[in-house]
Amino acid sequence: MAENGFKPFQFSQLNQKKKNDADKTAVAISYEPGEAAPKILATGKGKVAEKIIETAKENKVPTYKDNKLASTLSKLQIGDMIPPELYEVVAEILVFVDDMDRMKAKLDQMR
Repeated sequence: MAENGFKPFQFSQLNQKKKNDADKTAVAISYEPGEAAPKILATGKGKVAEKIIETAKENKVPTYKDNKLASTLSKLQIGDMIPPELYEVVAEILVFVDDMDRMKAKLDQMR
């Protein structure tokens, strides 16, 4: 988990018209305090996408399916910052995920 509470986060895409692994796209992003924007940690299609998704699940990293966003982000290179035109949509998702993590932590404390 990053210092600001945001975990690395992964977007994934599954083209519903075709059902094989080659149609999957996954992009992992992360945001650290002081950085100008979230950056691309990993991107892949097919079996690489499956591995990104599997690794995220194993590490309890939240995933979010958005075909258009995954497709757009997959065109970036590892280490690239997300472009300004995507700040708002990515920020909304990261805040939502952070809120969910906080709620889960509170529920876990109550048990």
